[in-house]
Amino acid sequence: MLNWLQRLFKGKATERAIPEALWQATLADYPFLAQLPATQRSALRTLSSRFLAHKEFHGAQGMVVTDDIAVAIAAQACLPVLQLGLAWYDDFVGIVVHPGQMLARCEQTDDIGVVHRYSEVLAGEAMEGGPVALSWPDVAGAGHSAGQGYNVVIHEFVHKIDMRDGAADGCPPLPSRAARKVWHDTMQTAYDGFRDKVAIAERFGGEPTWLDPYGATSPAEFFAVASEAYFVSRSRFTEDFTPLTVLFDQFFMPDRPPA
Repeated sequence: MLNWLQRLFKGKATERAIPEALWQATLADYPFLAQLPATQRSALRTLSSRFLAHKEFHGAQGMVVTDDIAVAIAAQACLPVLQLGLAWYDDFVGIVVHPGQMLARCEQTDDIGVVHRYSEVLAGEAMEGGPVALSWPDVAGAGHSAGQGYNVVIHEFVHKIDMRDGAADGCPPLPSRAARKVWHDTMQTAYDGFRDKVAIAERFGGEPTWLDPYGATSPAEFFAVASEAYFVSRSRFTEDFTPLTVLFDQFFMPDRPPA
């Protein structure tokens, strides 16, 4: 870690403003952050400083977490909670940064009781009640991959939002049964339509989907994948998922002026 982040951690959770040069370098690396309105960029900088004061970064396999790595992750992680607040992330402290993608050992039992064990390559992982793990190359490339709607930090931190009321199921905690019904109905319609498009593309040579087909694997993954695209490529996302843009605005950004 470099000097600024070391001083921050020695301050024992004392919030310190992200230095101007470091913040500007982060905006330059991630244009979707630089394109936010000035008031939102200022609020994001403040929230990112608070995030850094209360989270602990760990480098895997001897990786050194530098100031620019920590600030890049903090800024992207704080984007989904810019209006919701950091309390949505208060169930964990640790963020583990890997120098490359991770190999996870998985186990799944099929419908007839046979256990299948396999390995899966991951760019990130969010653990219920536990830390978030991220591949630094995927984080670092997020400025370039925004045009494809891809962002591993937002993906994993949206899973943490989803997990606030238990295992990720594609629906975050909402204030009423009516709100949950609207969420479920809107998401289910979009998810079903997306799964159909992915199936047509994969099985019958149809046009590939712009949104990552990984979102078709479950409602929880669809929520995370859709949220990535909503935050980093809003206009393109809205072309395919206008009802979801409206739904996500109401949840993530209720103070946003109507389009």
